[in-house]
Amino acid sequence: MQTRAPSEPKVRKFTAEVVDVDGRTVTLDETYFYAESGGQPSDRGTIDGVRVVDVQTVDDAVRHTLAAEPSFEVDERVTGVVDDDFRTYCMRAHTASHVLYGAGRRLLDDLGYGGFDISESKVRVDFTTSTDIDDEVLVELERLTNRAVWESRDVSWEEVPTAEATARDDVAFNTKTEEGVMDDADTVRIVEVDGWDVAACGGTHVANTREIGPVTLFDRSNPGEGLTRVEFAVGPDGIDRRASRHRALREATVALETNAEELAETAASVREERDELRDRVRDLERAAVADAIEGFEPVEAHGTAWRVGVLEGTEPNDAGEAAKDAVGDGEVVGAVGDGERPYVVVAAGPESDVHAGEVVGAVTDRFGGGGGGGPPFAQGGGLDADPEAVVETLREIATRN
Repeated sequence: MQTRAPSEPKVRKFTAEVVDVDGRTVTLDETYFYAESGGQPSDRGTIDGVRVVDVQTVDDAVRHTLAAEPSFEVDERVTGVVDDDFRTYCMRAHTASHVLYGAGRRLLDDLGYGGFDISESKVRVDFTTSTDIDDEVLVELERLTNRAVWESRDVSWEEVPTAEATARDDVAFNTKTEEGVMDDADTVRIVEVDGWDVAACGGTHVANTREIGPVTLFDRSNPGEGLTRVEFAVGPDGIDRRASRHRALREATVALETNAEELAETAASVREERDELRDRVRDLERAAVADAIEGFEPVEAHGTAWRVGVLEGTEPNDAGEAAKDAVGDGEVVGAVGDGERPYVVVAAGPESDVHAGEVVGAVTDRFGGGGGGGPPFAQGGGLDADPEAVVETLREIATRN
């Protein structure tokens, strides 16, 4: 016994005879509850007032799982009520996925169908395609999908011989179907959106695309090699998402003092200005650090000129780069951060005979922390000392060397 939901999707209430009861699992002689399959979730509803929590096809029979053990028994007549809101949502969502695939036929090369799923708030379709679905393609997919909805195209379904269906070039098949799921079936159910899309499908559908309502595409991702996943919403979630996007667009145009048509150009201009300002600020910061190092009090020891001091508000990496830029061939530069647990960076010129890593090692031996490096440059951090104490230690090391 198969569910009659795909062939008669508008039925919401029916009577049937109970043929088996196994705890909370009930089997009827016929049912209009959709059994979970092909990415569409099972219907919700009640059987004689007891909530249906799951519907599955097991051994060619539709098994209804109830929230509690029923009071009715085998051979009794019961009333099934399919949740109208959820069935209607699934019909709209499932048909929208076919319309989206039809849009893909018009935009994407080497198109194939790789998967589908309906969740509470969104729907996904996985495409196999050689086309890069970038922002422009995504927008056009949404436009074409909603255009087909607006055109009120009829949706129909029929059973056709399997050999006939698989021989047709216009019929889209799920990848798993092509791998043999329908090999033993005499017929295949074909769903057609008039003049737009044809696909093998066992789900529930609306009779006309206008019943879908607006379709809002969210984004795309890559769930696996060769796949592009497109997610969308129908109904209230799609409407709310679209309203949020429109609100954000309006807020952006106000903030940038422009209009929607010129928003992208204005935003690009603002970003370019921001990047230029960031580079200028960065250059000024580097110049300020270089000036600070240049102002360090020099220490002459054993023919080597040392410049050591404290850098205020400078990150370790920036201090290290500035020290390497500032050091001369026969010089050593030692800079200490001004934080609660300061850092130290040491750059040694090639003619200085000073090993920067050994200097940092001596500092961390005394004040803790960690670090390291080679002869020309080393750094350490997490020192348990006042910055001036670290500077004094560098001076001691300079005179000792």
